[in-house]
Amino acid sequence: MKVKICGITNLDDALVATEAGADFLGFIFYPPSKRAIDIPSARQIINILRLRDDCPSLVGVFVNENADRMAQILEFCHLDLAQLSGEEVPFMVADEQSLLYGRSYKALRPTSIEVAEAEAEWYAVPQKTAYQPTLLIDTYHPTLRGGTGETGNWEISATLAQSIPGLMLAGGLAVENIVEAVKTVRPFAVDVASGVEAKPGKKDHNLVREFIRLAMAA
Repeated sequence: MKVKICGITNLDDALVATEAGADFLGFIFYPPSKRAIDIPSARQIINILRLRDDCPSLVGVFVNENADRMAQILEFCHLDLAQLSGEEVPFMVADEQSLLYGRSYKALRPTSIEVAEAEAEWYAVPQKTAYQPTLLIDTYHPTLRGGTGETGNWEISATLAQSIPGLMLAGGLAVENIVEAVKTVRPFAVDVASGVEAKPGKKDHNLVREFIRLAMAA
């Protein structure tokens, strides 16, 4: 079981999550988010993380950004992957001609299993390595792009996880429900932001450690 700690805004939180065994750290480049980080600050944190032998995979989270811009930020900040959390077209992640092909995955917020299966067919990409997600399933919300704290439909995610290697589960995960979520869905990885926070943009370090421990044990 792999764990992504998302919404990293400062070095202390990044180091605690890394030392606790996080596999992925997410940096949100979407200014309306309460957990957004500016590009220079992200690069500064990442340059320090890159000096560590245990540096996690580092993910830039984008919403309706163009491919050129995302590719530029990936290079400038030395990020491994782009998570596309808006209404991006399938070409961006699934076409070999895309600047993001092989280093990106789509976040979906399906309203039903029928929608989920259709969108998964469009967006799911082959799992390049055992450490790379292919799709993320988050809780549907009409306006917010993740970080809602609301639990999603695990039945939808469990159905998709049976046929999609590399599926990452997000949406309302916390210490209180992570074991049940993992046992129900059996995903490749889990993603948490608000569920391990002291306040938006600042992690509760004890919750980060406990969430990672429970997820991996489950």
